[in-house]
Amino acid sequence: MKFSGELTVKAPRERVYEAVRDARFFASCVDGVRDLQETAPDTYAAVFETKVAYMKFAFKVSVQVVRAEPPKKIEAKIEGTPLGIVGRLSATSLTTLAEAGDATRISYDVETALTGKLGSLGQPVLRAKAKEMEKQFAARLAAAFVAPGTS
Repeated sequence: MKFSGELTVKAPRERVYEAVRDARFFASCVDGVRDLQETAPDTYAAVFETKVAYMKFAFKVSVQVVRAEPPKKIEAKIEGTPLGIVGRLSATSLTTLAEAGDATRISYDVETALTGKLGSLGQPVLRAKAKEMEKQFAARLAAAFVAPGTS
């Protein structure tokens, strides 16, 4: 299953790249991520909890940055094991940053494979959840770049 989208942040590309490349900051923009730890250079472990449709899921995830080209691209590989049920999550993501006047356009492509109970939910449900998560992420990222006193 493939997800892609774009969002724009009112900040210079270099600042946005530095923020998105900072694992702690990035995780703070993703609802449900906790217990982030760096396990090796460019490799992180965390717990990700979310609710999809009527089911709640928690995953132990591992994220490895496999390519970083400042200030243009970040590619990561994600592996996750759900806690309490049989299944697996694996994904690759490519994030591209481009200048858009005084703002930065962030484009992303995520290729995801799900097995087990989560995989059986179906693409429409998972796409709706991905769009909801994108909106939350975009709002949190944009809020981080609002200058004090301008909100």
